[in-house]
Amino acid sequence: MKRGSSFNRKFYALYEFLDSDEPPDASLQGEGEGPDDDWSSEEEKRKHRRRETVEIRDKGVEAAVDGDRRKKKLRVSVARCSGAEKGDRKAVRRRMKRGVIASGGDAELPCLTSSSISSVGDLRLKEKKKKKGRPRKRKEKEKENALSDCSSCRKNEICFGCVRLWQSRMPYGRGLKACSLFTRACNSNVGDTMLGEPLVSCNDFCKLRKVEYNFRVLYLLLPFLKQLNLEQDTEKETEAKIQGLPFSELRIESSTCKNDERAFCNYCRTSIVDLHRCCPNCEFELCITCCKEIREDILHVSMEKVLPLPNRGQAYMHGGNPSEQKVANKNDNGVKLASSHAVSFDWKADHSGRIFCPPKEIGGCGTSVLKLKRMLPECWTSELEAKAETVACSFGFFQESIKTVNGSCGCSSTNRSSRKAALRKDSADNLYCPHSSQIDQIELKHFQRHWAKGEPVIVRGVLNDDSGLSWEPQAMWRHLCTNKIGSKSFPLETIDCLACCKVDIKSNEFFEGYYDGRMYDNCWPEMLKLKDWPTSSHFDDCLPCHGDDFITSLPFQDYTNPRTGVLNISTAIPNGMLNLDMGPKSYIAYGMKEELGRGDSVTKLHCDISDAVNVLMHTAEVLPTEEQKSAIERFQRIHREQDEKEMLNSTSSKEGVDPSSKERVHDCFCEAGNELNYLLDQNQDGGALWDIFRREDVEILKTYLRTHLKEFRHTFCSPVEQVFNPVHDEVFYLTQEHKKKLKQEFGIEPWTFVQRLGEAVFIPAGCPHQVRNLKSCTKVALDFVSPENVNQCISLTEDFRLLPLNHRAKEDKLEIKKMIIYAVNSAVTALQSVEDSKHHSTT
Repeated sequence: MKRGSSFNRKFYALYEFLDSDEPPDASLQGEGEGPDDDWSSEEEKRKHRRRETVEIRDKGVEAAVDGDRRKKKLRVSVARCSGAEKGDRKAVRRRMKRGVIASGGDAELPCLTSSSISSVGDLRLKEKKKKKGRPRKRKEKEKENALSDCSSCRKNEICFGCVRLWQSRMPYGRGLKACSLFTRACNSNVGDTMLGEPLVSCNDFCKLRKVEYNFRVLYLLLPFLKQLNLEQDTEKETEAKIQGLPFSELRIESSTCKNDERAFCNYCRTSIVDLHRCCPNCEFELCITCCKEIREDILHVSMEKVLPLPNRGQAYMHGGNPSEQKVANKNDNGVKLASSHAVSFDWKADHSGRIFCPPKEIGGCGTSVLKLKRMLPECWTSELEAKAETVACSFGFFQESIKTVNGSCGCSSTNRSSRKAALRKDSADNLYCPHSSQIDQIELKHFQRHWAKGEPVIVRGVLNDDSGLSWEPQAMWRHLCTNKIGSKSFPLETIDCLACCKVDIKSNEFFEGYYDGRMYDNCWPEMLKLKDWPTSSHFDDCLPCHGDDFITSLPFQDYTNPRTGVLNISTAIPNGMLNLDMGPKSYIAYGMKEELGRGDSVTKLHCDISDAVNVLMHTAEVLPTEEQKSAIERFQRIHREQDEKEMLNSTSSKEGVDPSSKERVHDCFCEAGNELNYLLDQNQDGGALWDIFRREDVEILKTYLRTHLKEFRHTFCSPVEQVFNPVHDEVFYLTQEHKKKLKQEFGIEPWTFVQRLGEAVFIPAGCPHQVRNLKSCTKVALDFVSPENVNQCISLTEDFRLLPLNHRAKEDKLEIKKMIIYAVNSAVTALQSVEDSKHHSTT
């Protein structure tokens, strides 16, 4: 048998052998590699028979291992022959007498595929008596080559040479993952002398892991590619009927779009990835989703405008009387606000399905018929789907790894690697919270189990203290000025958290306030935040050392690495093609432990279009003076009185005034404040308070926010008067009082926890969340797109499509459908190359 053929047989059968109690299926073996085929030598036949007859059972061995650390003891279970021929049993006994396999001991080597942490690691020197005339080096070599079985799976072997190597590389006191079949970092030649073939090398395992990840991407994204092709085929059939041609004879004209341009629908602002309709006169472009809705007369896109909130003056924001109202021109995100009324018109297709260009009020010319065009090569996505289905069948044995995400998890009942974040009935309220030093292939599977269910994940100990880089904002600013700007007194555009508007401030004044705090003339704390900084270019261009340090320190690199992450499908976009800036980006903001109620340093409730990871890199605590504490208490009472007065005035004309409402509001406020203080007292070292809602609670959350709309304030502390989508408008922040009312009235609550320094928070797409800074914080965030949450990205894209034209979240910048196509193509190419190498090695 050829060497390449043997490698491929092990390679393709290895993964099923990992998760199964049975030997690899013969159907997975390559041609000419079955157990009944001819072997190249009698020696290999003998080894193969021995492999089939030797059964792993309990025996013990004490291994002699040298190390720099103190000597430790490890008793390991080893192999014993059962059911083999008499000669084989005698050979095992001879080896036991020689010291290669020693009896005694019953400690276990837990398998890597189990959920428990392995305890291999306590090894101690114990020299045995040596037979006269037997060289010492030869005996020690045989000891290193001796195999021990994993007593959890009863089938995987590990040689003591690898145990020695791994133990020497581990920090003192840390356990070691034992089962060698998964890591396969063993170069022992034991197989030649004892139990058959050599172990698979670490190189081969890395290839296997990439194959598994590419299949995972393909398996999870293929249904969305099929749906995309189905929508495009429907539009092609309509076009064939319009032209009076058979479907097979239809030819679609290609449109030109440069790589540095983003094509999007001029009506709904959704990105265009392939088929679309275009006006030959004014180049008005329309996506096929809008075309379908026009023909069905159910066009959902809102032409309404976002109205600005009035500016009632500085005194009103602090509880005083309103002054002459002024209307803002821009909101806190810099989006221009318009007060024009909604544009309405009747846009329908004719009897044959043709669609005319819309009137000038919508951006069209109103005369020409829109023609169907394509952006990708003809039939490329259909051919890609056919290739993907063929490749998926060839690697179908990987499906079991994806289906295990629904299994039970110990995080629901133990605090070992979890954090309590809610008190729901009949629900697991613990969040998976491992330490970064414990993350390996087992923890990646554990992460995927929670991630696929839409649960946030907290990873401790991410901050890299050995890099020598400072994440203090002043140090980062000096580094940026030295490399890019040149002036250390450059003005910054920050957001005033009280007025929710952008304000300019000198850089030195902003960073002084980061450490010492700032306040208004009436001693009320002034909270500023610097969002998405640096804004002029990418983070890694302005701060390359910090960017590299941040990316390399992130856990679960296969998901989070923006350059090489196999499970980050945003990396599949070809080089040179315009792509969304996924980060990293830093957020520098002031903060205070006390909840002010107004002007808190918060990120209001919103839902990101993709997955994200947020790491707390630096904190600075700012303590208010006694004078400031008194001013805060006094103004909080004034604010509550103003809230009660406006709330009662708004309800009196509709339902009449409830005399007990004032007492209920006050009691709820006091009780909620006590609960918040208890949470913060348990996390004195915390930097930010997070609230993340479950996906299944989103509709209930929207209902609550619409019901209590008037109780929230946004720009210039004016009450919210207009809402389109409460989750995407980013105008609400639920205080502790509101969270308590939400649970009392609707029975839902978020995961609430405190982010500590050096912790990374993973937020799944589709989970609304809000953050309040308890200290002055420097955070760095990175967006990524995991294959498990692509369905949420598509759903969010549809939500954004229905928003008004001038809404902050209107434009589809992610282009998730484009990512799906290129990610499937990349996975198919990678898996086909593996198949080609297998075919080449067997011929």
